[in-house]
Amino acid sequence: MIGGSETTGKTVGRWVFAALFVLAGVGHFALTDFFVRIMPPYVPYPRAMVLLSGVIEIVLGVLLVIPRTSRLAAWGLIALLVAVFPANVHMYLHAREFALPPLLLLLRLPIQGLLIFWAWIYVRRAAA
Repeated sequence: MIGGSETTGKTVGRWVFAALFVLAGVGHFALTDFFVRIMPPYVPYPRAMVLLSGVIEIVLGVLLVIPRTSRLAAWGLIALLVAVFPANVHMYLHAREFALPPLLLLLRLPIQGLLIFWAWIYVRRAAA
């Protein structure tokens, strides 16, 4: 068991959440040009920022499953999700530039809030 007093379901949830970020981080390297297009124009060095955010996603995803670092990783994921939110808004506002339905891009915005809540669960649980 990863988190000491965690149930199997909570442990699986933590691993799934971590895997989402590791896979998303890898995606930043596999689909760099796509992620660069998502970046708002006011973000300097968009390619470097995409690669840096990919590294951060991978690292935080791994740290989330390590009991001693899970709370710090959860806080980091919350900060990351807040930091990338403007890119999601930019993508929705420029939906015609992407091969995704505008409704799907709009739905991503509240999903970001759900992901923040999911990370918050690990902040709270680790603190208890």
